Amino acid sequence: MMITTTKELKKFCKKLAKYPFITVDTEFIREKTYYPVLCLIQLGCSDEAACVDPLAPDMDLSPLFDLFLNPKVLKVFHAARQDLEIFYHLMGKMPTPLFDTQIAAMVCGYGDAVSYQQLVEQLTPVRLDKSMRFTDWSKRPLLDKQIGYALNDVIPLVDVYLKLMDELKASGRLDWLKEEQDILNDPHTYQIDDESAWKRLKCTLKKPKEIHLFATLCAWREKTAKQKNRPRRHILKDEVIQELATLAPTTPAELDTLRSIPHGFSKSDIAASLLKTIQDALKDNPETFEKPVIRKPLKPAQKSFLEMLKLLQTIIAQQEKVAAKVLASADDLYRFAGGDETVPFLKGWRFDLFGQKAQLLRQGKLCLIYRPDKGIIEFKQLS
Repeated sequence: MMITTTKELKKFCKKLAKYPFITVDTEFIREKTYYPVLCLIQLGCSDEAACVDPLAPDMDLSPLFDLFLNPKVLKVFHAARQDLEIFYHLMGKMPTPLFDTQIAAMVCGYGDAVSYQQLVEQLTPVRLDKSMRFTDWSKRPLLDKQIGYALNDVIPLVDVYLKLMDELKASGRLDWLKEEQDILNDPHTYQIDDESAWKRLKCTLKKPKEIHLFATLCAWREKTAKQKNRPRRHILKDEVIQELATLAPTTPAELDTLRSIPHGFSKSDIAASLLKTIQDALKDNPETFEKPVIRKPLKPAQKSFLEMLKLLQTIIAQQEKVAAKVLASADDLYRFAGGDETVPFLKGWRFDLFGQKAQLLRQGKLCLIYRPDKGIIEFKQLS
């Protein structure tokens, strides 16, 4: 079923509003634009599913947005972040309430980032055909096999959701989802702040002046990409920003000397704006520059303890059937090995499952015993 008019969409959304949950997915392209171009929306429930064509003439998505804001209908996604980013920027609000089956699968022990195909094939008898995954979803008309392929992103998701919910209830882990899903529900996750854009990139620079230039150039690139609706990398590649921050060219001739700059770029309007940004940044008061965040290196013994923590994390994740990533991030482990007592796994259910043992391990009060006859590793608390 393909919905191509606002009238059809309104009728279908009215029907979906009677269900306790619906399944949602999208198809979009963003290879040539800053903002993703929404090309297709798939909606499903326990009885039927349909594709919505947002590119159809005079299509008004307001009935869908009303459904997404209906607090009585749970919206089920898989790996929802990119879908939610699109809807947040279209609606100005977050669809609510939400359920992400990828996060639920992590809590249920299906892996750190299990794919939709893997999850469907583990939890249902369905075997997905992925032959259409390279489709250009902006082209019309869509073929029946393309529409059928798209609908398979929401039809089996109904059973996936129901089976994961059964597992979560049986294991008493429903509350474990909250922290991860709170991040998805937070509008700040999708609000792109130009001035902090540099924090999303790996910066190896150490000098405050270079870091200031790097941050300024990242903000300039973000604003320029938005204005021109072009991907960031089409404005400047990440590695070029770091080179510019180090060398600080202020004239077209200096810009031309850089191997990473395309031939003729120095004569463009973008280059003129770039050079002015660098010139202005060099005039800024050094006292306002960002101070480099230098991670304190671990001592040799702390490095060894970090490896012990990773082993402990792996063992507990296997025994408790939960993704290791849910227990602690790599950064959390590093910080704890260095003596940080503010890491997330030292509170809540993570503390009960992992943090308490991590503390005992650091205090020399926990030993690990391999039981080959049982095929397990046991923990023994020492006095």
